[in-house]
Amino acid sequence: MSSGPNLFRRDYSAHKLDEGDLTLNPLDLFKNWFSKAAESGETDVNAMTLSTASKDGLPFSRIVLFKGLNESETGFVFFTNFNSRKGKQLMENPWAALNFYWPIPERQINIRGKVEKVKNEISDEYFRTRPRQSQISAWASQQSEVIESRELLEEKFSEIEKKFTGMDVPRPNNWGGFSIEPDFIEFWQGRVGRLHDRFLYSRNKDNGWKIERLSP
Repeated sequence: MSSGPNLFRRDYSAHKLDEGDLTLNPLDLFKNWFSKAAESGETDVNAMTLSTASKDGLPFSRIVLFKGLNESETGFVFFTNFNSRKGKQLMENPWAALNFYWPIPERQINIRGKVEKVKNEISDEYFRTRPRQSQISAWASQQSEVIESRELLEEKFSEIEKKFTGMDVPRPNNWGGFSIEPDFIEFWQGRVGRLHDRFLYSRNKDNGWKIERLSP
């Protein structure tokens, strides 16, 4: 690199994470960190990397939006087209990983867990809150499929828009939510000199949580 290997290096000194800061349930610590990230002025605080794998084990990642915890506050919910690449992969291989990264508080959270669809009523309820154009897009887009041109996509959008003129837009059957029930959650706090604080919560046999500090 012409500008030198340290061009993008930064040190981390905003916070620390000690044993005394931990909660017995990692979801409580997640909610605290999520709230603090929002208060810090972090943009797109609910953006998270979702990693899935095909039945052959080929990995794929993309950014999706976290839409809250499920009813029992044990799973991370997001919504998508079930016929998209990620939707099909989750049907074939119902395990996924999530990563939240917040640069301002210098924190990230890594999550792995089993995936299941949320109830239809939950998907219906969320779909009703979406902007009307987003609702129409859910009908117009055959997500992840090859298309010949943007013009064809816009024509399809206009067609759907006319179809539902003066009506509420219903949720398509191939669109809805997934919930990831974690068996692994790691909290990472950036620290000076790359001596980061890392704590791993992993499920134990009685469905509780084992907590371990990891080396940075």
